[in-house]
Amino acid sequence: MSTAPSLTLRGVEIYQHFLDRAAQQALVDDLRAVQRAAPLFSPETRFGQKMSVQMTSAGKYGWFSDRRGYRYERRHPSGVDWPPIPESVLAIWRAVTGLDRLPDCCLVNFYREGARMGLHQDRDEADFGYPVLSVSLGDDGLFRIGNETRGGKTESIWLQSGDVAVMGGAARLLHHGVDRIRPGSSTLLAQGGRINLTCRVVD
Repeated sequence: MSTAPSLTLRGVEIYQHFLDRAAQQALVDDLRAVQRAAPLFSPETRFGQKMSVQMTSAGKYGWFSDRRGYRYERRHPSGVDWPPIPESVLAIWRAVTGLDRLPDCCLVNFYREGARMGLHQDRDEADFGYPVLSVSLGDDGLFRIGNETRGGKTESIWLQSGDVAVMGGAARLLHHGVDRIRPGSSTLLAQGGRINLTCRVVD
């Protein structure tokens, strides 16, 4: 694992091939345990539409959305507490951020073929001084980065399995999203698809 970013795009630090195949597989195994404790679900947008991405979370909080809006919740929709963030995820956070303060939430997004995530900002947290960490597993995802305000020119990059991205500093509030995935581009997940982990300090 290298602790220097391979490239920086609009201030977003991207660590390409940060995790080797063995580390990726171990991480997937840890996430299966998370999913058993807190199964994947399909949230609604505040407009009442089902998201194309399925999700769950680990940590003190989980990210949630329904007609009441986007927010953090202390429990899974089933009523159970979110499971702890796996140590394998926290090790990545420590390695690339250098922070002793650990994330309160690890959001797990699962993209099947055709799933996407529209441009958005991560701004439900109390302190934007902490970065947002993103880990890609499975099929390639076309990651698009925009501006702090909506509109204007955007740039995109294909994130591959094992890539890590950090949005901090001036890049912390940039709009970003995933336009599509490239089915069959990875053999990590037996049934295909893409997992994205997003770690944030909430409090």
